[in-house]
Amino acid sequence: MLVIAAPGQGAQTPGFLNPWLEIPEFRDRISAWSEIAGLDLIAYGTTADADEIRDTAVAQPLLVAAALAAYDVLGVTPDLVAGHSVGELAAAAIAGVLTREEALGLVRERGQAMAKAAAVTETGMLAVLGGAEDEVLAAIAGQGLTPANINGAGQIVAGGTLEQLEAFKADPPAKARLIPLSVAGAFHTVHMAPAVDHLRQAADGITPGDPTVRLLSNADGALVATGPDFVDRLVKQVANPVRWDACMATMAAEGVTAMIELLPGGTLTGLARRGLPGVKTVALKTPDNLDAAREVLK
Repeated sequence: MLVIAAPGQGAQTPGFLNPWLEIPEFRDRISAWSEIAGLDLIAYGTTADADEIRDTAVAQPLLVAAALAAYDVLGVTPDLVAGHSVGELAAAAIAGVLTREEALGLVRERGQAMAKAAAVTETGMLAVLGGAEDEVLAAIAGQGLTPANINGAGQIVAGGTLEQLEAFKADPPAKARLIPLSVAGAFHTVHMAPAVDHLRQAADGITPGDPTVRLLSNADGALVATGPDFVDRLVKQVANPVRWDACMATMAAEGVTAMIELLPGGTLTGLARRGLPGVKTVALKTPDNLDAAREVLK
């Protein structure tokens, strides 16, 4: 049983689209979707530096476009599909809840709204690796932070103001390693509340379809049966924690045996190797990975 997963913000690296643009079908898609995104996605994916693609309004459309273009050239149909954070928009398009054009239009609005919300207060995020989960969550709550991503496999991401993060770093949980993340703000926390209202208005004009592939939600790991429910969850998720641990638990319960992580792959397959032992994984990083992905169930 195959799950295809779309990565979230932070997976992008300078120049990651370069080898993929040699595939005409991939280049054509990125070029067409650049018009919808209002960004030159080819330039951002090839020549832009790390700071330029760290910008939330750039990173989010770039990631969704890259994931969908990679899926289209891959040519494999999954049994389950899931996305991490902004990757849920790619997952929604793969499952038929949104058209690709609708997904790119929504991610444009999402990225811009979250960037605007992030500019109101200086906020950030850091990954907490290891430690006892209950102790980590208690330490996060103790500083007024939010467990913005509970990723499983011993990884929780805390989000909040820079002052709260500094206080947390000064008194970290036992046996935990802290890694500051290169993101523009505290995503999936109350600081993103203004972006929820904006995204809801943007989504009002869309009539979503029901999933044609089983589709997991970041909110709680549930399999979502209807398009309107999934879009409602997508909107609310902007200011609520990502429960990737719950998504992986559902994958295990459903009997997943293989995972393909779409471009730019590596993060979610890394979590799967620790959280889903025995599951075969392939991360799409370059076109050289396509054959291995197509053979993963054979």
